[in-house]
Amino acid sequence: MPAFKTPFNGYAVKFSPFYEQRLAVATSQNFGILGNGRLHVIDLSPAGPIAEIAAFDTADGVYDVSWSESHDSLLIAAVADGSVKLYDLSLPPTSNPVRSLSEHTRETHSVDYNAVRRDSFISSSWDDTIKLWTIDRPTSVRTFKEHAYCVYSAAWNPRHADVFASASGDCTARIWDVREPGSTMILPAHEFEILSCDWNKYDDAIIATSSVDKSIKVWDVRNYRIPVAVLNGHGYAVRKVKFSPHRASVIVSCSYDMTVCMWDYMVEDSLIGRYDHHSEFAVGVDMSVLVEGLLASTGWDELVYVWQHGTDPKAP
Repeated sequence: MPAFKTPFNGYAVKFSPFYEQRLAVATSQNFGILGNGRLHVIDLSPAGPIAEIAAFDTADGVYDVSWSESHDSLLIAAVADGSVKLYDLSLPPTSNPVRSLSEHTRETHSVDYNAVRRDSFISSSWDDTIKLWTIDRPTSVRTFKEHAYCVYSAAWNPRHADVFASASGDCTARIWDVREPGSTMILPAHEFEILSCDWNKYDDAIIATSSVDKSIKVWDVRNYRIPVAVLNGHGYAVRKVKFSPHRASVIVSCSYDMTVCMWDYMVEDSLIGRYDHHSEFAVGVDMSVLVEGLLASTGWDELVYVWQHGTDPKAP
């Protein structure tokens, strides 16, 4: 499948949960350090090139994006000015963003929409906090402040509407229940910064973390003294980790070593696929919920690749 060229450096890519051909891409100018951002919405075509169906410009870089689980046209973006912006594809560009939520005091680094409750989402920030929002409120419902450093990632549990995990530069991952006053569990998961976390889609007690230490670790929150698995194979920091929506033990990751890797943490030779199609840091990766084995990645080489596992991402 042909690659999609973005004017800025890629930061995140997400498949639509409603349309199998549609993706959103978050990008930032000048490697996200300083400058503008752009949110792209693209459609795959079986025959021709990837088509851009919408693009939204921001004054600051866009670090992450999440699709709404309740409205097929709604997107949420994490922006470097600390804002969380909501975009509606059904409205003209002049009406977007439909909302800009400015509470974080530093860069917003991740956003995740609640797939169970479908009316709320979380954002995590370099201001060391996570915030809970609902679609209909102009202010956050709650702020979660325990981490001692940047919170790079926060992810909802796929089965429990009130439970989420967070990954921080303070070397811990934390489990939270929005009904509880503080975190319900602290995982001292790595000895270096933790950049990403994700929940298993088939076992709601299994979580994966990825770190600057080049490893991915899989944990069972019912017994977290030692990890279920440690996945080594990346040469540099592992920027994102994502569980497969189709196979319980499969994980995909991307790294500053410019590769995208696929793992099966239940088998001895856990590395089951390695793709080295990017020519700069690979920082965004996703797996399609609607098409089994369909992968997407983006990176600082300003390219978005979409491919079927087992095929060459660069194949036309």
